[in-house]
Amino acid sequence: MPELPEVETVRRGLERLIVGRTIAGIEAIEPSSLTGVAANAVGQPVTGLRRRGKVLVIDLDKGISMVAHLKMTGQLVLRSPAGAASGPTATSKPTGDHAAAASAASNGPTGGTAGAPVAAPPRRQAATPALPGVSPTTASVPNSGAAGVSPIGTAAIEAGEAWGGGHPSDSLIGPLPDNSTRVVIRFTDGSRLYFNDQRKFGWLAVMPTAEVGAIPLLAKMGPEPFGPQAWPEFRRRARRHRRAPIKAVLLDQAVVAGIGNIYADEALWAARIHPETPIGALSDPKLKELLIAAGEVMDLSLKLGGSTDRNYVDAEGRRGAYLDFAQVFRRQGRPCARCDTTIIKTRVAGRGTHLCPRCQRRRQLPAPPAPKATPPPSDG
Repeated sequence: MPELPEVETVRRGLERLIVGRTIAGIEAIEPSSLTGVAANAVGQPVTGLRRRGKVLVIDLDKGISMVAHLKMTGQLVLRSPAGAASGPTATSKPTGDHAAAASAASNGPTGGTAGAPVAAPPRRQAATPALPGVSPTTASVPNSGAAGVSPIGTAAIEAGEAWGGGHPSDSLIGPLPDNSTRVVIRFTDGSRLYFNDQRKFGWLAVMPTAEVGAIPLLAKMGPEPFGPQAWPEFRRRARRHRRAPIKAVLLDQAVVAGIGNIYADEALWAARIHPETPIGALSDPKLKELLIAAGEVMDLSLKLGGSTDRNYVDAEGRRGAYLDFAQVFRRQGRPCARCDTTIIKTRVAGRGTHLCPRCQRRRQLPAPPAPKATPPPSDG
């Protein structure tokens, strides 16, 4: 599954490309991948993109939003045919709250926060055979052209009118729709945003913007690992799990948002904490050091375009370079950059885990205080 930097990198790319475009129609080739009333999004311009943890929110006019969770193999791929705009119009700048969010995003990696409450994300349904060109669920602007999905392929790609973010399969560069295409969003300028998902774990939802924060996944999500407000909330949530290993707590999205396996290992190495160390064995200063380290490794990854893990690329199809600079992740058998001890790989919280056995010594919970001895009763 993508981690915060990978999703944020996709968000930034798509924000530059689709803000200002107006939705002409939405076709759900796989009905289970789209929930909500698609017609509510039709005719609405894109006003901004934001992210909460690993979830993307595409805000539209008239108080409507589209929420996207790409999960492990999802993609958002933009294709523009000949004659269509290759990006937003000159007047398509974020307005109102989105202008403030865009300004905040330029000063930090959070990309804004989630809005208020979303209906629960869609439950997985039995797969419906996906046939390219067939759209079981359709909403479109009247007289805006045929609602059916027709391919946009090599001509658009060769003209440079193609962008993609997500799982780096052939769908990023091949003609679309293909057999992984689940939803097609058509814009009035002729461009299309394809939601592809090989494994059908990802989803899109159309809903009122005011309800986005009510999605259970977002409602219980912990703080973003950046900024001065992150520490008090992270501390409060982490301290509920006194006996849990610190890596399991870092991966819990209800404790802190957006951290996955790569950046958990990197942050723990940076803070010199063994992944199996119980929360109760860490002092507040050490726990705060860890949160700061997580923010720093994610910020570096954002500057480098995300990780080079095989599952995610950015909105222009470029793989990130973070793993070229990783200190422990997938470096088992190599020397630690701090002490030359060989990096090892083990399993913690059910995940492959990389660490330096010398720099990251496991700590134990402090022993409970011995009970006070009860004095013997006096003979008198």
